[in-house]
Amino acid sequence: MTKLNDILSPFTAWKHVVREPVTIKDPLNREAADRYRGFHKNEISECIGCGTCESICQNAAIDLVPVEGVDTKDGDSGLRPRVDYGRCCWCGLCVDVCTTNSLSLSNEYTWVDEDPDNFRFVPGAENKSWDSREKGYKKPGNGYELYNPKREAMEELEPEKRDQSFIEIVQGYSKEQAEKEADRCVECGICVATCPAHMGIPEYIKAIRNDDLNEGLRILYDTNPLPEICGRICTHKCETVCSVGHHGDPLSIRWLKRYIADQNPAEEYKKILNTENIQPSGKKVAIIGSGPSGLSAAHYLALMGYQCTIYEKLPAAGGMMRFGIPEYRLPYEQLDKDINYILSLGVEIKYNVTIGKDITLEELHNQYDAVFSGTGLHMGRSTRVPGTDHPKVYQAVDLLRDIVLGKEIPLEENIVVIGGGNVAMDITRSLARLQKQKYGKVGVLATSLESEDIMPADREEVVEAREENAVIDPGWGPVEIETEGDKVKGLHVVKCLSVFDENRRFAPKFDEEQKKFFPADMVVESIGQGMDLSYLPEAFKEQLDMDQRGRILVNDDFQTSAGWLFAGGDIIQGPDVIHGIANGHKAAMGIDKYLSEK
Repeated sequence: MTKLNDILSPFTAWKHVVREPVTIKDPLNREAADRYRGFHKNEISECIGCGTCESICQNAAIDLVPVEGVDTKDGDSGLRPRVDYGRCCWCGLCVDVCTTNSLSLSNEYTWVDEDPDNFRFVPGAENKSWDSREKGYKKPGNGYELYNPKREAMEELEPEKRDQSFIEIVQGYSKEQAEKEADRCVECGICVATCPAHMGIPEYIKAIRNDDLNEGLRILYDTNPLPEICGRICTHKCETVCSVGHHGDPLSIRWLKRYIADQNPAEEYKKILNTENIQPSGKKVAIIGSGPSGLSAAHYLALMGYQCTIYEKLPAAGGMMRFGIPEYRLPYEQLDKDINYILSLGVEIKYNVTIGKDITLEELHNQYDAVFSGTGLHMGRSTRVPGTDHPKVYQAVDLLRDIVLGKEIPLEENIVVIGGGNVAMDITRSLARLQKQKYGKVGVLATSLESEDIMPADREEVVEAREENAVIDPGWGPVEIETEGDKVKGLHVVKCLSVFDENRRFAPKFDEEQKKFFPADMVVESIGQGMDLSYLPEAFKEQLDMDQRGRILVNDDFQTSAGWLFAGGDIIQGPDVIHGIANGHKAAMGIDKYLSEK
């Protein structure tokens, strides 16, 4: 039934007939509102080419392209966004998701040009009249983010609960915590290029979000056969370039890797990774050393069907991962979980075998089709200041190894450690625990040439050492270890003003007038590590191509000039677990290439 109001309503519009019309005389030159969404701007120097703007654009209006003068480097893809205004709808999502806040929209809305191709341009790289305008649309403040800028906290043992034992400090993520942290990932992939192993980081984080940890494990093992280990002690260079870290906390990539490995039971690995039926190739490879590079090479060679035998000088596998890293950072059971899986692929380890003594390199060459050497850096370096030849002056690597072997180590009430790297922090914190157990108090001090802002140790190591009552006093250069008969009295130091020259070469400068004396009954040196290549016969060593520092030169396949001998790990690239894993993998591919061509 029709109501009277329904009939009369249309006639109400007639009231506008007598009103004065509003006319905009020059609509194309009228300034838009302050936050109008107009044409794009980009601070090219702040942009890192992460591609989040490209990914979020539903109209495919943004492509990342190379730009002249912008180079690829760690944390920067070298690409910049190009906008196609034939597709753009000015929604502003590209600005909202920008991790560096470099992208914005001006409030300019007019652009007249006869060439349609000009409406595809790279903001910031091509000058436009609106570049200097302050008005327009920027990412709103007040905590407006499409992802959480704060990382999910990792539970750790409190200092007073950890300083008397070697129980693992970091507790690991729960399912809820891991999924929350994984939700922060914008899947830009900037981290992948920086990772020495080029792991599929966004893919395995996505697997956590999808609660598919089997898939996550498969992605880890594509490029890294030591996920339990790397999930705890990796130097996590990937996190230093994480795009969400530009305006928030970087993603906890290392802990998410650990979460995947922790949640998958060891007995299911072969089924999950589809490695139950490997076809043998009939060829054999010898591997010297069971550190990260040797284990990595053995893993990938085993998958290709090679029979691998690892020769290990010590009574257990792991190299410096086991004998140089304290158990509170890397529990032996997690180390063994990774190693035992590799052994399950048919890899054999012969322990307590010293190459050059129990078996020669030439014998390995004759018995195997190829040889890989990854013997690591097991020798300490000395400052060589007066007093270092005293029997109560020790090397950190020797003490750390003896602790793992269960040997009783020398332990005084007052100890000075010389060094500012992670190994120095490892021995400082280990000695602090042992002092607490024996004396009920901590009396260890660590000093280094480097000031605290440039100490090579991870920041968390320094913070946690202090929490455990060790003293860290950096920025001093050792002059002399004072001794008296069979006793050490302490360490004399002078202020270090700088460590490197303008070309980043090691050239420390000191202020001799600023002096200190650190009393001590025992001194431990931890200023670096050296390699032991004594297993290479001198005549053979002379035939190898080596650099001026005595390192073996290898090609892109980690093949030496000897052809049948490959090398990798710390003796090639320095002390870093993830680099060792990466070049062990590359060496395995190189060995396969070499043997396939024979």
